[in-house]
Amino acid sequence: MKTRLLILLTALLISGLVSAEPADTKGERKKVAVVLSGGGAKGMAHIGVLKVLEKAGIPIDIITGTSMGSIVGGLYAIGYNAHSLDSVARAQDWSYVISDRDNLRNQSLSDLKKQYTYAISTNIFGGKRNVQAGGLIKGKNLVQLFEKLCVGYTDSLDFSRDLPIPFACVATDIVSYTEYDFHSGRLPQAMRASMAIPAVFSPVRIDSLVLVDGGMRNNFPVDIAKQMGADIVIGVSVHDHPMTADDNWDTKGVLAQILDVNTKNKFEENKALTDVFMYVDPKGYGAASFSAAAIDTLIRRGEEEAMRHWDELIALKQRIGIDESFRPRILHPQNPAIMTAKQRVVGFDFVNMTPKDESFLRQKFHLAKLDSIDAAKEQEITTSMRIDLFYQTAECRLVPKDSGYVVQLTAGKEKTSRLYVGFRFDTEEYAALQAGLSIPLKTTTPINTEITARLGKRLMVGADLTIHPRSFTRPTFSASFRRNDLDVYVNGDRAYNVVYNQTQAELTPINFNWRSFNLQLGIRWDYMHYSSNLNSDSTGISPLKNEHFFSYRARITYNNEDNWIFPTRGARFNAGYVYLTTDFARLEEYSAIGTYLGKSTGLSIVNADWRMSFPFGGGLTIQPMLYGRLLFGSVVPHIFSNTIGGDWFGHYMEQQMPFAGVGCMEYVDNQFVAAQLQGQQRLGKNHYILLRVACAQQSDKVKDLLGSRTIIGVQGAYFYNTMFGPLGATLGYSNRTKEVYLYLNLGYEF
Repeated sequence: MKTRLLILLTALLISGLVSAEPADTKGERKKVAVVLSGGGAKGMAHIGVLKVLEKAGIPIDIITGTSMGSIVGGLYAIGYNAHSLDSVARAQDWSYVISDRDNLRNQSLSDLKKQYTYAISTNIFGGKRNVQAGGLIKGKNLVQLFEKLCVGYTDSLDFSRDLPIPFACVATDIVSYTEYDFHSGRLPQAMRASMAIPAVFSPVRIDSLVLVDGGMRNNFPVDIAKQMGADIVIGVSVHDHPMTADDNWDTKGVLAQILDVNTKNKFEENKALTDVFMYVDPKGYGAASFSAAAIDTLIRRGEEEAMRHWDELIALKQRIGIDESFRPRILHPQNPAIMTAKQRVVGFDFVNMTPKDESFLRQKFHLAKLDSIDAAKEQEITTSMRIDLFYQTAECRLVPKDSGYVVQLTAGKEKTSRLYVGFRFDTEEYAALQAGLSIPLKTTTPINTEITARLGKRLMVGADLTIHPRSFTRPTFSASFRRNDLDVYVNGDRAYNVVYNQTQAELTPINFNWRSFNLQLGIRWDYMHYSSNLNSDSTGISPLKNEHFFSYRARITYNNEDNWIFPTRGARFNAGYVYLTTDFARLEEYSAIGTYLGKSTGLSIVNADWRMSFPFGGGLTIQPMLYGRLLFGSVVPHIFSNTIGGDWFGHYMEQQMPFAGVGCMEYVDNQFVAAQLQGQQRLGKNHYILLRVACAQQSDKVKDLLGSRTIIGVQGAYFYNTMFGPLGATLGYSNRTKEVYLYLNLGYEF
């Protein structure tokens, strides 16, 4: 009897314990899936819907998605809640993320100069087939973003077993034009494949598969969620409205319609499988609407659409098997700050790199002693892979192992030569073309050669050879030949023309680069051969004699501006010192009629310019600038005298300084200092209005600077920023030239 009583009490206790457990465990309620459609930037609306689902207390057991839906869904599946997704979406510079541009902070100043000189950049003389080809955008910045956002989930995983929430996304194998469903693999790679819009983003190759946007076969994968065991499905679509005959059927419209028709495949069948269907109207926005205002509006529209289904969602809880007060466990969001936190390193893995390159990185960054790494160090290493080792792309990802991470460094492409092409048109020189060729040499110590040629009124051909040792400096040897045809003005009137050839060779043993900073110390030889020298009687300048010079040079450059042409923040600073001689110590002196007078001390040249940008509301940026050039010595060769005019430093001649209101090149006194204030107003995305005022003092001696007549100039300009460089017009006036000038320009400056 006692035994039977004990068994009965035990059974009642177990029954009571089971019934005491909440009836909201996954084993006792229906499984809920959220399905998110593709749509590019329109998919930001999914974040707003997820906010309301969390507020309503709807549990999410399965997530599937396509394209942008795969990105939002994949990140949610690994622990980002809706509010952290909102923060991540707003924190990105999407114009950078969806491009192949290099981060300005990770580039050397020489690379930045190329970016703002050449309109076209392409690889040539490649050996292996480029597996990343097939789209205008390779997507390297997207890959880097996904790798960082998915820290801890970048290894090959089973998406149903290894993620906090089971997940799947869809891609399309363009070879067989069949649907490919990701249930496992590398999560960043799966998301990247799912959103690879054909011809826009390069496809993702996995073995024999060539994967593009999943929307081509299944843009609303409810059927996948059902196959994964979903009992109830909440679906969110951001499809555009169908186009009609009255819509604008331009090229963009035709392409949009083709894509839209393809993404409707299986849509109606999948829609019929949903229990709650939400449609967020994206009217006014497209797949590329990644502006801050667009993201804010789309997220808000997602919230508004979900709130219209509020009563339906609350009623759905009963079908799920939970009460109205139920609140699911909110996953701890992946903190975006993890990208700046240090992670423990347990090893390094080098992929697609030669043993020499691996040894170079190990020694330069002392990897044997590196026990932790953060995002800044990752960027430093990948930048070295690209700049020092000449790999066109470089990737760093952290692979979990034991109690830390293996740092996997992947060279995405083999070393190739790179061709740069720039062109411009203006009312001074008319047409000009410049091309550059970068050729990495296969040597033990990395060496890069640069060959540059310019066609136009100013001819130039040059070559640079740069050694990239593991030390702090990159020694450089440069040689060039220039043919210049210059019109020289005095007070706005054309005084004479000079045509000369300049042969130049320079050795720079100290060439130190660190992010936005560059220090150069070197020696240079110049030879000037004057082909013609047509003087007016008023200049008093004798015919110029052929001459050569040796000079010692030091230069410091700093530039952290966010844009070299239309900056909105940051600073630019240049300073230099030159000691000019004819025999390494002294300078030859000649009389006005060309008689040799002997030798004097060399000419000391000091120059500097400093510009800062201060952003204000409404697209307005204020940019003050100070600059000048001072010459000290009894002899000043005419070809090195101070000149002003135009919009750029060193455009026609190395010593040329810009000045508002002066469109032509004018010689000024040996001591010249100036101040400029510019207002830059951005209108829309690519339109700019510039207003500039400048003043300057000049004299033959520093002590007389303040006593000289002040030069004043004003200038206004309009520019449209095109993919080939700025297109615009400049109108200016100064009391130096006393006439209005108009200047038209298309293209980058070189």
